[in-house]
This record gives sequence, C-alpha cells and structure tokens, in this order.
Amino acid sequence: MARSVTYVSAAKLVSMARGNHRMAVIDVRDDERSYQAHIAGSHHFASGSFAARMPELALATSGKDTLVFHCALSQVRGPSCARMFSDYLSESKEDSGIKNIMVLERGFNGWEISGQPVCGCRDAPCKGTCC
Repeated sequence: MARSVTYVSAAKLVSMARGNHRMAVIDVRDDERSYQAHIAGSHHFASGSFAARMPELALATSGKDTLVFHCALSQVRGPSCARMFSDYLSESKEDSGIKNIMVLERGFNGWEISGQPVCGCRDAPCKGTCC
C-alpha cells in the first residue's frame, strides 16, 4: 500500500526534530547544495540520480520512521522524489519501518528565509554538528 505524502512547515519540522533520532531530512537539490548551505544532518540524494540511488537511501535511512524531503522550493523535485520513494517502498518486499513521508513546505529557500539554522559544511553525509 502506498504511503501518502504530506507537507510539513519549517517550524513544525524544527519541533518534530528535537531529540527525534528516528527522522531524516532528505535534500534532493542537485548542484546548488554544493554552493549553498543545507539543513544540518540532512542526507543528500540529488534528484538527477535519485531513481538509481533509492536502494542506497533505504539503507541510509534504516531505523527511521519519518523522512522529510525537500529541494529549493519543494514544488517539483522534492515532492516528486518523495512520491517516487513512497512507491518504491510500497513495491519493496521488506518492511522499511518508514511510516511517514513528508515534504518541507517552501523547501530549503523557505527554511532559510524563515531564519531556521543552516549548515555550510562539506561533509557527506552531514554530521549535523555544524550549527
């Protein structure tokens, strides 16, 4: 059964993330992530290669129950990748444990404009200690 994809605001994501180690943020921006900042601790799975890397994403998010996808504005790439991954999980024979797939409203640009913390490290994956 396909999981529904819902939206979450930046403020709600901040409150959800506090002390929650079962949630992961998935940044699907392409080249712009390399010269812009990112959400601390986020995983980078560029939309250009996303379909081929879904098994890797499933492995990287093992033990998580909520994934929050975003791109720059979360109008095309973020929602598309979230739906694609939801379909992938639905077709998978293994139980991933992921119960919630969300998209960050207004994407990274909205996150940054709203004054939420960003990270400028070059670590892959980001360790989330730079803020």
